[in-house]
Amino acid sequence: MPKWGPCKRRDFVRKLKKLGFGDPEPGGRHFYMRYGEYTLPIPSSQEYSVDQLKVLLLELKEVLGRKITLDEWLSL
Repeated sequence: MPKWGPCKRRDFVRKLKKLGFGDPEPGGRHFYMRYGEYTLPIPSSQEYSVDQLKVLLLELKEVLGRKITLDEWLSL
């Protein structure tokens, strides 16, 4: 059975685009991605640890109104 693992920043951005987010936009210390009226700051790390990824996915849960499962995340 697969487990959550670290995620490269490039892969994270690609998966967000598949979920309907816009292209990354520069601004301040971080890049941002927009989903409708919501703006999600993208951390500048090259790779996100499992804990960082889970925090970001909790934020996505609030934006999208649904939880992203491991199977869905791996299939993106």
